[in-house]
Amino acid sequence: MYLEEKDGIKFYSLNKLEKEGFDVHSLPYSLRILAENILRHLNNGVVSYEHIENIFERKGDIPFYPARIIMQDYTGVPAIVDLAAMRDYIKEKGKDPSRVNPKIPVELVVDHSLIVLYHGTKYSLYENMKEELKANRERYSLLKWASKAFENLKIIPPGKGIIHQINVEHLARIVFLEEGIAYPDTVLGTDSHTPMVNGIGVLGWGVGGIEAEAALLGLPYFMKVPEVVGVVLEGEPSPEITPTDIVLTITEKLRKVGVVGKFLEYTGNVEALSAFDRTVIANMTPENGATVGYFPIDEETIKFIRLTRGESKAKLVEKYAKLNMLYREETPEFDKTVKIDLSKVEPSVAGPFHPEDRIRLKDLKNSFKVEKKTKIRINGGEVEIEDGIIGLAAIASCTNTSNPYNILAAALVAKKAVELGLRTKPWVKTTFTPGSRVVVKYLEKLGLLSYLEALGFHVNGYACASCIGNSGPLKREVEEVIDKGIKVAAVISGNRNFRRRVNSKIDYTYLASPPLVVVFAIAGKITIDPSEPLAYDPNGKPVYLTDILPTKEEVKKLEEVIGEELYKEAYSSLFEDSIWKDIETEESPLFKWDEKSTYVRKPPFFDLTPITDDIKGARALIVLGDRISTDDISPAGKIDPESPAGRYLLSLGVKPEELHTYGARRGNHEVMMRGTFARFKMIYWPTGEEMSVYEAAMRYKERGIPLIIIAGKQYGVGSSRDWAAKGPALLGVKAVIAESFERIHRSNLVGMGIVPLQFKDPEVRKRLTGEEVYDIIGLKDLYPGKTIKVIARKPNGEVIEFETIARVETPIEVEYIRHGGILKYALELLG
Repeated sequence: MYLEEKDGIKFYSLNKLEKEGFDVHSLPYSLRILAENILRHLNNGVVSYEHIENIFERKGDIPFYPARIIMQDYTGVPAIVDLAAMRDYIKEKGKDPSRVNPKIPVELVVDHSLIVLYHGTKYSLYENMKEELKANRERYSLLKWASKAFENLKIIPPGKGIIHQINVEHLARIVFLEEGIAYPDTVLGTDSHTPMVNGIGVLGWGVGGIEAEAALLGLPYFMKVPEVVGVVLEGEPSPEITPTDIVLTITEKLRKVGVVGKFLEYTGNVEALSAFDRTVIANMTPENGATVGYFPIDEETIKFIRLTRGESKAKLVEKYAKLNMLYREETPEFDKTVKIDLSKVEPSVAGPFHPEDRIRLKDLKNSFKVEKKTKIRINGGEVEIEDGIIGLAAIASCTNTSNPYNILAAALVAKKAVELGLRTKPWVKTTFTPGSRVVVKYLEKLGLLSYLEALGFHVNGYACASCIGNSGPLKREVEEVIDKGIKVAAVISGNRNFRRRVNSKIDYTYLASPPLVVVFAIAGKITIDPSEPLAYDPNGKPVYLTDILPTKEEVKKLEEVIGEELYKEAYSSLFEDSIWKDIETEESPLFKWDEKSTYVRKPPFFDLTPITDDIKGARALIVLGDRISTDDISPAGKIDPESPAGRYLLSLGVKPEELHTYGARRGNHEVMMRGTFARFKMIYWPTGEEMSVYEAAMRYKERGIPLIIIAGKQYGVGSSRDWAAKGPALLGVKAVIAESFERIHRSNLVGMGIVPLQFKDPEVRKRLTGEEVYDIIGLKDLYPGKTIKVIARKPNGEVIEFETIARVETPIEVEYIRHGGILKYALELLG
């Protein structure tokens, strides 16, 4: 009915919808893509004409079928473990285990496992990759098995780059063409920064691994029709402004406005931004809280596709987008608009604890309080230091290394600094982990890599290292002064800077552009003032920031050398690797679990008891404040030998130096359960004892007591970490009562059968201490948005009754709760 053929291609036509009376021209482009998705799946038993009406009336819920799934290994390994376990259950029921198999393309990029143990030398890359393979062989063996056992699954081996940069530069199809039918590329990713691909006209966003597993098995992703906020760009950025300055300004503004869970669509003077600039902005969508940050396809998009994928692909995308009303031509109607004046953007950093805490560079020195000084003995000499020294300077992340302007500007800063005789301070650990091998190719072509290396910024790996907490140990002397109470800072060109995320010893982390990362490494301190000398040359002459910052013209001239051939060369062997070929694994439809493995264990998720009635006699496992991140709930970094997880692994004979990270051990639920809320101590209320959260949970479990969590605003901010829901579920948590939830984490809780409840009156939380016994009434006939009563009884007899809103947002989410989570629901359909 809606299939149309023009200029040699078939497509599901939005023009036909327009002729039926639907005002497609007023619809935001991101919603047009959802409308096309509904047209293409109409009358498949799930999608109905009502869903088309919902899109245009901006109400209700809709089913969404992504064209593909993308994963990284930290989230991909547990997803593969889940799928392997599902095959076992299907087999036990006498059915064919191969029924558990991706129905759509799935690409898994191994990019989160490299740790920067070696830095500052030519051999750093080789040694870091060697250590990575040594530490992760068990995990990689699982992935190698999966690549053979599952159809539609491709693995990108380690050392190729970061998931999102690879997605933008190569994996994204932008437009699919199958059996003569063209349709938009859409993607769900198991990483919160999946929206980076929105910058080149692809609609996609981050979800938890649990939701991704359901989608890859062919289940629709049900969602409310999103509110679309038009971000109107005005003016032109000043010549000294970097893409990072722009995105930090946008992040600050949008967090203040409040866009959690909404679609953003950029409009206005988007021509002021290159496609590379747009991907930087889109990448940091989760930092402003939105679901997507979409840039419609236009001339700049086509230019980028021509550069990275060739003329043929560029022509297809342009033709299809123009034929099907997906090429940016008019300004649609948004639910709300926010204006951003690019001409007012100033050089900035963000920190020290949140990505939206922007600080103008000229205000930075006064924002950091220096209270303590000491001496540090390093490299055979002794110097006086004070609070604010830089312990880590990292040019890192898919956010900024994807942008040639940023990288070339950093290289020119290094060149000018080296020519003036400047070097980085000896206490600074310098790292460079590009998101793509293309980066090094153009730096080498221009003869600029050597200048970065002269300042210690040798390539340490092509991986997500710093943002995920894999920056490795600081210099020993720096760790010692931290222990003495000196406040040490980190500066990274990344997107995440929550306290102790980047490095377990560093509280103060600042996000900055790559050129500023080099500047801070030279200064050796966070307390710089652009009007003061940055350093002194060997002759004692002061060098100012303006002396080493390149002009916009200098950078743009260098960008001209970046051609299509660099991308072709870099991606010619994306799925191949000699070391990867050597990893041994058995070919079998079922995974052979090793009970002795400390990395991969068969998970017990299918044994969890679902919520089908009211919760009575519950205890608060833990009471928390505002902005509890998924890092706080389920850490990714180094495992402390004294933690419950550390003690567990040591009891199995694992050496202290081989404990590795929580991220690397996400395939082992025993480790992850013990790691849940590992940063916190709590009171086991029945006895008043202080103990670890894990130990308390096990005591409650022995007594058959259900558990809840009490929290404040923005609970679950941060990474799309499904273990932040899986861990609490395995500890016995049945509900989380919070003032508000971050989008992905709310979905993950539902996906694990945990009920998210939101305080109607936030003031009630202040009266709850955790000592109460809780009854949650009204869950038996749960429905989206239902008011749920909670009765809290204190030991002294006081009773607090309050109302909450069930943040279960669609009818299918009610089904997930009833079944004990998405995986059990999917298993029932398959079985």
